[in-house]
Amino acid sequence: MKADKVVLGILGGVAAGALLGILFAPQKGDKTRRKILDKSNDYADELKDKLDTLLGTMTNKYEKIWKEGENLISQGKSKFEDIKSEGKSKFDDAKAEGQTKFDNLKSEIKNSNI
Repeated sequence: MKADKVVLGILGGVAAGALLGILFAPQKGDKTRRKILDKSNDYADELKDKLDTLLGTMTNKYEKIWKEGENLISQGKSKFEDIKSEGKSKFDDAKAEGQTKFDNLKSEIKNSNI
């Protein structure tokens, strides 16, 4: 962003210098006003082009960051679903193992009382 400010500062300085040079040049008022108008139109067009370029660059960076964010969210959701599925599988395995041990213990208790 500092480079943009430097460029704008230089353009402003050049414009001010050109304006002062034209104002102090020994020519008629009509010619001087015409030169000022032409130069200011040139500088306005140049500034507009630079701002358009800057806006385009910022837009591209914004879109790139947005897409990267969407990709990160998608990857996060995918990893979450994988971990959730793995956790559910381990929970189901532990539950089945616990149920088996419970049933075995229950059977042993029942057999020992007989």
